[in-house]
Amino acid sequence: MYKLKTNRAAAKRFKFTKNGKIKRGCAFRRHILEKKSPKMKHQSRGMHVIHDTDYDRVEKLLPYGG
Repeated sequence: MYKLKTNRAAAKRFKFTKNGKIKRGCAFRRHILEKKSPKMKHQSRGMHVIHDTDYDRVEKLLPYGG
């Protein structure tokens, strides 16, 4: 079997947890923050686990991730 290539764009955006789940950063945090509520800005800090429906698509991009 030949080696699979990792999608480099996905490798920079996703990280794996110890248990094999995939984490992602939050969107809408770069600029135009004045009009966004403090609650929205607070909740979008850090990393979040991706939704189950996206797991298979992201896992194909990162064959050696977890």
